[in-house]
Amino acid sequence: MATASQSKEQPDKLINSGYAPVNGIEVYYEIYGEGRPVILLHGAYMTIDMNWGQLIPELSKTRKVIALELQGHGHTPFSERTLSRATLASDVEGVMDYLEIDTADVVGYSFGGTVAYQFALQSPKRLRNLVIISTTYKTSGWMPEVTNAFKNRKPEMFTNSPLHAAYNAVAPDKTKWPKFLEQMFALAGEPYDLGEENIAKITAPVLLIAGDNDGLDKIELIKTYQLLGGAICADFGAMPKSQLAIVPSQGHWSLIMQTQILFGYLDRFLQ
Repeated sequence: MATASQSKEQPDKLINSGYAPVNGIEVYYEIYGEGRPVILLHGAYMTIDMNWGQLIPELSKTRKVIALELQGHGHTPFSERTLSRATLASDVEGVMDYLEIDTADVVGYSFGGTVAYQFALQSPKRLRNLVIISTTYKTSGWMPEVTNAFKNRKPEMFTNSPLHAAYNAVAPDKTKWPKFLEQMFALAGEPYDLGEENIAKITAPVLLIAGDNDGLDKIELIKTYQLLGGAICADFGAMPKSQLAIVPSQGHWSLIMQTQILFGYLDRFLQ
């Protein structure tokens, strides 16, 4: 296995990093710790460090953490390949094949969560447990102001932003930023719906985590939880295998920074 770096001396237990050749692109990955594998999928425009930098040291104490950077993000080079959630989910499975991982828990935040949902539908036999943080499987699962924001994004909104700075810090070709934004804007502007009948067929246990003010339509979130077998009265039957956590006083961005809260939920669920 070719790796970009190898070290067991770093405090966050970086084991190795490298590029996996899958579906015509090179997907960057980092591996930390040892134990049962858990795959982390970041939010839109983000890098591994920006999204998961605080959580990886906690998870990697007892788990083998594989963090990926999706097409065009971070270290993963920009590609003219058509960007879609289905293709990105296929990339995740391709990286698993490359790293010889049969099954894994998958954790996705925001955009990475939609890819995680897609992975659950495309590759159910490769999935053990699924964690979805602050996202939805369909456009109408967001509040209207969020979907309007998706449609009205402009490149200048990202200039000199933390997202732009994170990209510039690690991207192999910084000049691809405008084209990368163009790809992401196009995908964000397309309505999507993975289908409630498909979500209901997910057999793996699912943990849904949301901030109480993170832009998700909470009525739709409860409906999603019902599709997964939750929102019942467990006093009259068995506790459902899937779980729902609403974190108070949190927005979409602030939620992912609540390291200890998220780790607590993840650690208990992934046991």
